[in-house]
Amino acid sequence: MKSARTFTLALALPLALACCAQQPRLVLVDQDGSGPGGSNQMAILSLLQAPNVKVLGITMVTGNAWCDEETLHTLRMLELTGHTDVPLAKGAVFPLVRDEQETRLEAAIDGQVTWLGAWGQGPMTLVENKDGTVTPYTPADLKVHGPYEIPPLAEGMPTIKPIDEDAAHFLIRQVHLHPHEVTIYAAGPLTNIALAIALDPEFAALTKGIVLMGGSLNPQTDDPEFATNPRHEFNFWFDPEATHMALHAAWPRIDVTTVDVSIKAPFTQALVDEISKSKSPTARYIAAWSQEKYYMWDELAACAWLDPTLITGEKQLYMDIDLSHGRSYGDTLTWNEKLKPATGVRLVHAQTDVDLPKFQKMFVGLMTR
Repeated sequence: MKSARTFTLALALPLALACCAQQPRLVLVDQDGSGPGGSNQMAILSLLQAPNVKVLGITMVTGNAWCDEETLHTLRMLELTGHTDVPLAKGAVFPLVRDEQETRLEAAIDGQVTWLGAWGQGPMTLVENKDGTVTPYTPADLKVHGPYEIPPLAEGMPTIKPIDEDAAHFLIRQVHLHPHEVTIYAAGPLTNIALAIALDPEFAALTKGIVLMGGSLNPQTDDPEFATNPRHEFNFWFDPEATHMALHAAWPRIDVTTVDVSIKAPFTQALVDEISKSKSPTARYIAAWSQEKYYMWDELAACAWLDPTLITGEKQLYMDIDLSHGRSYGDTLTWNEKLKPATGVRLVHAQTDVDLPKFQKMFVGLMTR
């Protein structure tokens, strides 16, 4: 006959296992939240809408737009989609070293860069043709403004506010509250991540790993942004020193959604139409504010973390960034095991191919939950 204690343990074990199985995956979102709508906001929404995932917070970094403006767009998105319980912290306004004036001078000598983010110049976008294919083009330069100027928000000003804590300290605090449980999702320039590493040498090692949208290997495309400069990618390029620090930190794992795979996932009108059939707050937000056609850079990085089986091609490489301040300053550098330098470069999982129908189905499902 079993003792009462044995019987109790026999019941407790499956209950404990069931409880563990229901524990949500924890993620911190570091993003350059330009808006309204667009890849940055839809990537955040992918994680907010995902089942069994808890977004511990969002941190803003200057990239596609200035940090203050991005903060307001993201807070307004949280309001419109019913996610106002998620804290948001403002982060770095400027890159660690790269300077706008110096970059423009370099461009006059070395050649223009298609996309300068907060510093202006229209992004590469896509036009959907009648036959369903997409064609890249560069629109006229966008109107630029200073780092602390806020233009009128088309979607309206938010009523909620960011938290008082800065991004780097918020990231560190959350990781220490949940040691070895949190994934860092970083889909903008890596300034906030570098500052957290500098402030706390244990920061990276205490996470479960980092997911990056950045870097470029050899994308097969006629898109002039990459066809003539295949190692250039905006997020890594905008703050190369921060990228270098992030790629050398002691993460348990580094996953990189590269240009090579991102350009295989266009955001099309068909996706907008499918999402627009839903009356959920998130679907209404996308229907109203995410009409522009482009690549699904950040959404793919988010969804591939949610479901790694979306990725059908991967290269394990040692990755770094060019810091030479020459013509290739900010370009992606990679090596295999045999050729890697003795500089502490880390192995990364660089994504190169995607199951596009599966990704699109998953994304529509998340946006219409």
